[in-house]
Amino acid sequence: MNPILSASGLGKRFGDRVACRDVGFDLWPGEVLGVVGESGSGKTTLLNCLAGRLHPETGTVVYDSAAYGQVDVHDLSEARRRLLSRTEWGFVNQDAREGLRMGVSAGANIGERLMAIGARHYGDIRRTASEWLGRVEIEQDRLDDRPTTYSGGMRQRLQIARNLVSGPRLVFMDEPTGGLDVSVQARILDLLRGLVETLHLSAVLVTHDLGVARLLTHRLMVMQGGRVVEEGLTDQVLDDPQDAYTQMLVASILPV
Repeated sequence: MNPILSASGLGKRFGDRVACRDVGFDLWPGEVLGVVGESGSGKTTLLNCLAGRLHPETGTVVYDSAAYGQVDVHDLSEARRRLLSRTEWGFVNQDAREGLRMGVSAGANIGERLMAIGARHYGDIRRTASEWLGRVEIEQDRLDDRPTTYSGGMRQRLQIARNLVSGPRLVFMDEPTGGLDVSVQARILDLLRGLVETLHLSAVLVTHDLGVARLLTHRLMVMQGGRVVEEGLTDQVLDDPQDAYTQMLVASILPV
């Protein structure tokens, strides 16, 4: 079995600031990898490099595609990368407005992903979109409403449905519960945990919240100043941190 995603020697700078320095890892099918660290640690830059949204200055990202076999993400044409992002990948943004088309209905947002994988029958598309609204705990009679009429938590759940309806093999998540009320965060986390397990998803999750990381991830990488300072099984890293920076994060964020 090959890793579904392999990163090697990734480096990225913005002027004098090092956002990623020699980052590498393998992600295995069905595994959820968490990337944690304070703001400015480089975790979102890493995620964008993995998803082909940013081009690293050094290193490679290899994806084991169902359609094309092993491909270097940054050697793909823009058209082929966009096709992968609509079919085999998902990307859940912190701000759901960045991941939704706000001017069309909820059903159309979900239906676009279905059409990208070949669905053409209007009735089938509408029925599947309605079913997915139910799966993400949105009333099915909201199918024809635009996301502008949804609350923040509903928009995030709609974005999750839009990304997962096409059965992606790999999902990138950038602070998926950031900016939401605590009660809403809990519902989103329960939803994500259930869907990840049910769909056997591989995922890379970026978060500053170690509680989110503990709930959703199997393995953890801790970043500081663009470098990975510690990695291992999530419970092992959080319960017995070895690096001084990780110890500081755990002491300041997780309750004793």
